[in-house]
Amino acid sequence: MNVPSSKKPVKIEAAFFDLDNTLLRGASSFLFAKAAFERKFVKRRELYRFAWQQFKFITKGESAKLLAHIEDRAMSLVVGQSAKALEDLVGIAWEDYVKAKMWPETVRIAQEHVAAGREVWIITAAPVQMGQYIAKELGLTGALGTVLEVKDGLLTGEFEGRPLHGEGKAVAIEQMAKDRNISLKRSYAYSDSHNDLYMLTRVGHPVAVNPDKTLERYAKAAHWTILDFKKRELKANRK
Repeated sequence: MNVPSSKKPVKIEAAFFDLDNTLLRGASSFLFAKAAFERKFVKRRELYRFAWQQFKFITKGESAKLLAHIEDRAMSLVVGQSAKALEDLVGIAWEDYVKAKMWPETVRIAQEHVAAGREVWIITAAPVQMGQYIAKELGLTGALGTVLEVKDGLLTGEFEGRPLHGEGKAVAIEQMAKDRNISLKRSYAYSDSHNDLYMLTRVGHPVAVNPDKTLERYAKAAHWTILDFKKRELKANRK
């Protein structure tokens, strides 16, 4: 007679990475917009508006208001387009712009987590297609992102549910931990923004990457690891 084992499955570890300004320098939505402009999805003035938001994003960091503005304009680019066209455009954006803007240091860290046997997930407010494409290219486990509504094969410009931002990221990784038997206490999270404190405080190993001022203050007070690749880049440019 077989006796059922009373042992619980051993929980696994994971690493969660924000995308914009953490894995990628700047906003993925802007780089997507550049690709969309070249394929005549958007007009030049829309691209200029994106450029201004990108400048503010890089120099001042992420804010909920700024991120919402970028996301809203990004969604307006694809209204009425087919879901397949969006997927194709994501691949074009990766090849033409996104790949060159990835922070090599953060990418290396993510791939080191993979080599160590951990699941590695991109958790982003960008469309989930962008996150998934980048995760596949980098050899990561996968991505969670904002889901765009599709009706009859066409994008409506609306979201399914809420954008994956702020507290929503914490809820998402908590659900993932339940579904995939992940120990958040033994897991890692990386972000540049204080808006991701919800996610960062859910794991045992939070890391501030290229942090905004609010996150930097919090990370110092909490004795978290702080990685600032922006300062390294500025130093290199001065030489």
